[in-house]
Amino acid sequence: MKGIVLLVLGLVSLGTGNLRSQTMEKLDSRQHSIVLIAANTATGNLDVLKTALNEGLESGLTINEIKEVLIQMYAYCGFPRSLQGLTTFMQVVDERKAAGITDPVGEEPRAVPTEGKYELGRATLGELTKAESGAPAGVYAFAPGIESFLKEHLFADIFHRGVLSHSDRELATVAALTAMPGVEPMLQSHISMCRNTGVSDSQLRQLIETVRPAAGIARAENALKILEGEAPGRSDAMFGKGDIGSGAYFAGEVQVQPLVMPDEIENLYGIAQVTFFPGGRTNWHTHPLGQVLLCTEGEGYYQERGKAAQRLTAGSVVNIPAGVEHWHGAAPDSRFVHVAISNMKDGSNATWTTPVTDSEYKEATK
Repeated sequence: MKGIVLLVLGLVSLGTGNLRSQTMEKLDSRQHSIVLIAANTATGNLDVLKTALNEGLESGLTINEIKEVLIQMYAYCGFPRSLQGLTTFMQVVDERKAAGITDPVGEEPRAVPTEGKYELGRATLGELTKAESGAPAGVYAFAPGIESFLKEHLFADIFHRGVLSHSDRELATVAALTAMPGVEPMLQSHISMCRNTGVSDSQLRQLIETVRPAAGIARAENALKILEGEAPGRSDAMFGKGDIGSGAYFAGEVQVQPLVMPDEIENLYGIAQVTFFPGGRTNWHTHPLGQVLLCTEGEGYYQERGKAAQRLTAGSVVNIPAGVEHWHGAAPDSRFVHVAISNMKDGSNATWTTPVTDSEYKEATK
């Protein structure tokens, strides 16, 4: 067993580099709310948007900051979505006032000079792309009007209203484009702009996982491919993602990829890669001969019954004793991948008990 563990750990290390040195920069609660508001405005999911708007105010966003996110959305997903979002927000503010909640209005947007807007927008775009803009080419040469609107309106009128930073606005844009179909070239450009405003790749991964419910699996996966510089549609898990995990053993979105089957090595049940999407987790269970987890990506948790949960990141190794009841899975806002190694005893490698309840999970991961 020890030899198998060392072999797999060596293979994983070759594929992922120095895993133990990786850090996980996170979106703060304010940024988290911005991306949820933008994504659910883009998809028109007003029930979820209403929850995100309330959470945004609770996280410290001002009324005017949220208005700016919703106003900006019209440039990316159209007036109908933007107006629906603003109408929903107006209802939220009224309901909170009626409940005696006073939310800060915040900074007022500033006026943008009417003269020189094209140059102002051109300079802003250059700052975001870190590149000089030359003569219009491609679609901008084909339809010069759109090039003028882009620079004079989007990157001057909207980006220079203040209230939100350029980083805030790019986070909102990437979230909206992740949730929309058929806009991969624009998403690629704005991921690059987001990086140029100081947003890290780990924060962008968290953004994509945060908006996964609004975007859907396929769009979220394509966004991750774009972030990693790969062609959309390719699988990024080291060994592929495998099949959807059974609801008898898992909660949430989980995929299992068997690597070594029971009959391939005497007495060894097998080795499998398990991919947990945010909130995905195993049920409570035990192993007759124990189990080893080699964590390769993201952030997750391992908890033994009656003990505090242990936070796991890429490079964590968990040695689970025989007969100890436990669960493991993803953090609420991160994908989590591990390779699981366990042995058979009397024809079984696990005894499954009860699901990890939402309250147990929330308490363990808070």
